[in-house]
Amino acid sequence: MKDGCVAEVRKLGDSPLGTPRLVLGGNVFDFTVKGEEAFRVLDRFVDGGGTMIDTADVYSNWVPGHVGGESERLIGRWLKRRGRRDDVLIATKVGYDKGLSPDHVAAAAEASLQRLGTDHIDLYYAHKDDPATPLEATLAAFDRLVRAGKVRALGASNYSADRLAAALAAAEGGGLARFAVLQPEYNLMTRDGFEGPLQRLCIERGLGVLPYFGLASGFLTGKYRSKADFSKSVRGSRMAPYLNARGRRVLAALDTVAAECGATQAQVALAWLAAQPGVTAPIASATGVGQLEELLGVLTLELSAEQLERLSAASA
Repeated sequence: MKDGCVAEVRKLGDSPLGTPRLVLGGNVFDFTVKGEEAFRVLDRFVDGGGTMIDTADVYSNWVPGHVGGESERLIGRWLKRRGRRDDVLIATKVGYDKGLSPDHVAAAAEASLQRLGTDHIDLYYAHKDDPATPLEATLAAFDRLVRAGKVRALGASNYSADRLAAALAAAEGGGLARFAVLQPEYNLMTRDGFEGPLQRLCIERGLGVLPYFGLASGFLTGKYRSKADFSKSVRGSRMAPYLNARGRRVLAALDTVAAECGATQAQVALAWLAAQPGVTAPIASATGVGQLEELLGVLTLELSAEQLERLSAASA
């Protein structure tokens, strides 16, 4: 790390990529953090030891007047301004809203490259499964991008265990580049979708795992403890499903472990995630440098086996 501490770099499956235990989420760029403040967040992330930035071609099309690609454009402007590309890894995605047909994958990749102002994407994800397009056709389109040097590694997001297994088999059977990374939703409040068959598959097949919503949309920061707290952010409305007996148990466990470690609840929640079998690094976003400083603590925070078990039991 450039700040003087050494952060462990974890390999991403069988790809040539690796990352410390935090990936910076780009879903907030040109949405809740813009302009110079966004550039400061990106600069501080790299200075603090981070290397991978995660975005998607649809970020942030949920904002009135936005069409998608805004996050990629902001990252592209940042890359151009800093004048260096080789010390950061850019991950982006395709297929959330228009599927994974070969023509769309090819066109979307070119559009992302243009917005990012780069000649290659380090990690290119299928944003979600597209049952309407044969896996072999999608994988062949991804393979062409890899062979052309436009993409270094491939990932799948929001795939079930059965479909991910089928995609791996199709790639291997066809001599095509395969998915090396999975990006699932996974955190102390949302565990069932990853734990079990999907987690076992990733471990058995050697895939890297980069979970999103590592802080459960902010619930695991500890700032949402009553309905009155929902007004604290634009994501507050998402907290209602978490604010129950189980959620309060998790918050209490986070409070205790954080006090023991001299850490924050967010740092502890991300450290728990980074310690789970098969997980490479959590993804988390920051709307300012102060928030990012807190997130960077996960790069070196180690929880004991007893603390990890206590947190797991609270969220069971």
